[in-house]
Amino acid sequence: MDKINIIKASGEKAPFEIEKVIRSLERAGADKLLIKKIVQDIDKEVRDGMTTKKIYQMAFNILKRKSRVSASKYKLKKALMELGPSGYPFERFVGKVFGHEGYETKVGIIVQGHCVQHEIDVIAKKDNKHFMIECKYHSDQGRFCNVKIPLYIQSRFLDVQKQWEKQQGHKTKFHQGGVCTNTRFTSDALQYGNCVGLMLVSWDHPKGHSLKERVDRLGLHPLTSLTTLTKAEKSKLLDAGIVLCKEIIENPSLLEQIDIPKQRQKNILEDSRELCTAH
Repeated sequence: MDKINIIKASGEKAPFEIEKVIRSLERAGADKLLIKKIVQDIDKEVRDGMTTKKIYQMAFNILKRKSRVSASKYKLKKALMELGPSGYPFERFVGKVFGHEGYETKVGIIVQGHCVQHEIDVIAKKDNKHFMIECKYHSDQGRFCNVKIPLYIQSRFLDVQKQWEKQQGHKTKFHQGGVCTNTRFTSDALQYGNCVGLMLVSWDHPKGHSLKERVDRLGLHPLTSLTTLTKAEKSKLLDAGIVLCKEIIENPSLLEQIDIPKQRQKNILEDSRELCTAH
């Protein structure tokens, strides 16, 4: 097994590590016996040059047959990719995450800067904190946010901050620009963003407060995680501005509005409730 190299989403080669598969299955809540079975199957099938996507799909297919909810948790990264193609559902999703963390949020608004107007993806306010967040959605795991993104966002933030500070009471507030992506940042992007004081949130950054960790902690799985919804049904809900399983639980009539039969509604709601139990 040590000599097997796999192809990552970025196209890079890397040694195959079964421990990573085990950890991701544990995070999805799969039991030990099921993890053992999946690991044995992958062990038999994995070959040099196989893609991480193929290995993920093998594990997902077994999980889906045994535990729909574990499969839904396991596909979180892919589910975030499915919040497209426009990227607007991802902006709404990020707004919901900050909203559940106690922030007052606005999504997709025009803000006057000192020099020009800016369309801001998410404005988040809480107490003395005031954030301007740009959401960078990618439909491909291999596409990372390079240094150009935080460079661009920092210049926009400084223009908006200058205008904010003219408002009464804003001189004493904490202002910060931010970038939130469903993939990852390059090392240059992280270095520059941290140097100028941007808030950077990606799939796996910062440690302890990354996108995947926040979703698990808050029970905020996107509805695209559900294996009980078809692609067409997910699209209808996203088009209606619904992005979270939690929203379906709070308003079950949404399922009736898109003509889902009663029995399937029951399964979707059961999976949503179990999936959205915060950890």
